[in-house]
Amino acid sequence: MAQRTYDVVIIGSGPAGYTAALYAARASLKVLVFQGFESGGQLMLTSDVENYPGYREGVMGPEMMDDFEAQAARFGAEMRPENIERVDLSERPFELWAEDEDEPTLAKTVVIATGAKAKWLGLESEQQLMGKGVSGCATCDAFFYRGKKVAVVGGGDTAMEEAGVLAKFADEVFLIHRRDEFRASKIMLERARKNPKITFITDTVVEEILGRDAVEGVCIRNTKTGEERTIEVSGFFTAIGHTPATSLFEGQLEMKEGGYVIQKENTMTSVPGVFAAGDVSDTRYRQAVTAAGDGCRAAIDSERWLEERGEAEGAEDPAVWTAEKDVANF
Repeated sequence: MAQRTYDVVIIGSGPAGYTAALYAARASLKVLVFQGFESGGQLMLTSDVENYPGYREGVMGPEMMDDFEAQAARFGAEMRPENIERVDLSERPFELWAEDEDEPTLAKTVVIATGAKAKWLGLESEQQLMGKGVSGCATCDAFFYRGKKVAVVGGGDTAMEEAGVLAKFADEVFLIHRRDEFRASKIMLERARKNPKITFITDTVVEEILGRDAVEGVCIRNTKTGEERTIEVSGFFTAIGHTPATSLFEGQLEMKEGGYVIQKENTMTSVPGVFAAGDVSDTRYRQAVTAAGDGCRAAIDSERWLEERGEAEGAEDPAVWTAEKDVANF
């Protein structure tokens, strides 16, 4: 029995992956999404999402991802909950092996939307209070801490930027760093130091995040004196970097420092026919809405790339995509 070859195989199921699936499936391409065992991406750890257009009252992260999945499935995108453990992008059709499978899935094009994860301190309390006051994204969650006190851990530009965002809402931001020297650029560090709402706590590590159902404070320890103390905060933000989930593609795709996939031409990677969308290549924005936009771009890029080669068997002729039809079917 001949193996089925998909027009587009999408690896990942956050906003980028599901949006790519929606656009590709709606173009009548044969689409398969490998959702992974943790389908939905980082939004599955997010409680309230208030900055995604279209949800006037806000929405819970998992509910939002359910909506994304259902919309993509409505147009025929096939979903599989497995992780991909190996890929061969050296020739087409591309080969992708799901865990515990001997036979590969074949793909004319691949969209990589495996996302990136915030680096965490590794505390048990950190995991227990995830989405209950513990966050890795100030831009996403700062609004919830208006008039409150919060803590940020980190010493680079990201930490300075996160602290600045939080200071627009919170009454006080404690910026905790394990050393007294910072990796942050001089301009970012000075900007944070001049902000009257940001209090620097250096030579200090976080021992525990306090609270049962919500963050109530942090226990910190001075690395030079050994002194421990508790500060009361309602929010705890880690800003020690992100790790893109791209180890699967090392040696096969060109990457930036840190493992971010390079988009060489629009969303296409260094391998023709392989596209990247969302946080796997985004070192700046890392928002659900920008990831979704990238997923749209990657799907359109893959469709047009197939059309140029006469391989988009199920896709409509691009000439029929008039403005009138786009508006009618939006």
